[in-house]
Amino acid sequence: MRDLHLWAFERGTLWVRECGGKDVAPVVPGREAVLREARSCDTEALASAMGLATATEAQRRFDAGRRCFVALVDGSIAGYGWVSHGVESIGELERSFRMAPDEAYIWDCATLPPYRGQHLYCALLDHIATTLCRSGARRIWIGASLDNTPSIRGFAAAGFQPVLTLTYLRLLGIRRVWMAGSAEASPALVTRARECLAV
Repeated sequence: MRDLHLWAFERGTLWVRECGGKDVAPVVPGREAVLREARSCDTEALASAMGLATATEAQRRFDAGRRCFVALVDGSIAGYGWVSHGVESIGELERSFRMAPDEAYIWDCATLPPYRGQHLYCALLDHIATTLCRSGARRIWIGASLDNTPSIRGFAAAGFQPVLTLTYLRLLGIRRVWMAGSAEASPALVTRARECLAV
């Protein structure tokens, strides 16, 4: 078992959806669901869906200005995704993601086990991105481990495109990150992604 205090290794990919670009066909979930932004009255249910013992962490996120969107099936939270503006920590890469005022970052998304395989995740991502674009965002980022195939499939289905592949290594205090731009992304987008991830 690796000791994360001594070393860390992560391979991930960063994707983007640009507002005002090519039209993205709306994603229809495979079952009836309500997609909306979470409200204060949802905090307890959201904490439960996240597997938290109390609502303190969810409330702390809201208090810090983060937003959350949920997929509801029969009134219960079936999936969720958090959104940040400004600066957000990417724990797996042990670094901050720094955004311009018109950018957003989607993170900590999950679909609860009973609801998986029903396109709720990609429908929720599409709903989040569409909502953010309508409220003035220009660019929406999202990332995942390269091993997280279901999430990556969801990104593509929701109209996101790959921008960077990253490899991060920390060993005995030495930190290295390698970034490779995607052939599908413009050089300007690759440069912008690198800027967001710069230390």
